[in-house]
Amino acid sequence: MNRPGAARAPDSIVLRDASDADLPTIQAIYAHHVLTGLGSFEEVPPPVEEMQRRYAEIVAQRLPYVVAELDGQIVGYAYAGKFRPRSAYRYSVEDSIYVAPHGQRLGIGRRLLDELIERCTKLGYRQMMAVIGDSANHGSIGVHAAAGFAEVARLPAVGFKFGRWVDCVMMQRPLGAGQSTLP
Repeated sequence: MNRPGAARAPDSIVLRDASDADLPTIQAIYAHHVLTGLGSFEEVPPPVEEMQRRYAEIVAQRLPYVVAELDGQIVGYAYAGKFRPRSAYRYSVEDSIYVAPHGQRLGIGRRLLDELIERCTKLGYRQMMAVIGDSANHGSIGVHAAAGFAEVARLPAVGFKFGRWVDCVMMQRPLGAGQSTLP
């Protein structure tokens, strides 16, 4: 089923676990977002070696790190990381999703997010957080809202990028039984 403005049906998107071989493409997608957008508050794109370190950290924690392919080419990636390092946060994760410019508005972000939600639920996590750079990031806010996230906080002017102050929007979604039962 095509979404308005979508050039392809989301069913043509293939999701799979990321691998070391994918990291140069992942780094290129992320570098684009760092240099042109406010979704990341980084200002200098990390090199492939740093992306490798970050990837290894996520995989070592047995958390999902997924790529989306369209016609055999990686057009997006997503992963879940621990929301905060202290032990009381152990049932909460934070999602990160990045889609290549030519892959936007094809349903890729939503497919990646749905995959993270499913995998993290199966792993026993109870809450997923989205920390979205820029309160004008309607695409990310909309994708998260459509997947059942609710805005829980808006932090005004906590970032400064491209010569202006940038807000941060925090959204949250329960996973599985959420807080209705003990883990």
